[in-house]
Amino acid sequence: MRTTKPGKQRKMFFNAPLHKKRKWIAAHLEENLLLKYDKRAVPVVKGDTVRVMRGSFRGHEDKVVRVNVKKGYLEIEGITMSKADGNKIAKPIHPSNVMITKLNLTDRWRRSKLERGLSEEAKKEIEKEAEEQIREAEIEETEELRKKQEELEKQREEEEKVETKETIAEKKPEKKEPSKAKKQTKQTKETVEKKKVKKPSQKKKTSEKKTTKKTTNKTENKTLSKKQSKKGGGNR
Repeated sequence: MRTTKPGKQRKMFFNAPLHKKRKWIAAHLEENLLLKYDKRAVPVVKGDTVRVMRGSFRGHEDKVVRVNVKKGYLEIEGITMSKADGNKIAKPIHPSNVMITKLNLTDRWRRSKLERGLSEEAKKEIEKEAEEQIREAEIEETEELRKKQEELEKQREEEEKVETKETIAEKKPEKKEPSKAKKQTKQTKETVEKKKVKKPSQKKKTSEKKTTKKTTNKTENKTLSKKQSKKGGGNR
């Protein structure tokens, strides 16, 4: 920025495009790295190991988890703050309060920038270090994938257990249904038996009615025959 007015400088800083803001998120290198790469400061990248030089977390050294380009802050592993509701979130730290102790060399574009103006021996050392870091990153990725697979398998096992429990709970009332059917069949059998028992009584009643009718018919016939005989005798 060429202007010396603080208002214009702040305006340029906050309204700057992202490609400029990305370059401004830079930190000083440690002495051994400064001598190795012949550079005082380098833009911070995710994966760089960093030491906090100021603030309440002074002396803390760990990897950079995230680089927030819009706000111009870093998020470092192990540096958190608690919210009012009790949840913990990453505490943003300004790159000026940080010193780089180890560079992440997995990106070939970054390597090419760091190797500018260096001797061939230094370039070879950088390439060897980059290969080691790439191997370590591959191992970490495989471990993370394995852990994720194990977690997924555990979740599936738990879901299967829950499903089996639900199926067992659903099958239990189905097993009780035959008992109800048996009870119903028993009740129907009892009712049928009762009806069978009642039917003979009805037959007896009908037979009694028939006998009474027969007796009444016989008595009526006898009376009629007596009357007729009497009438016939009188005429003679």
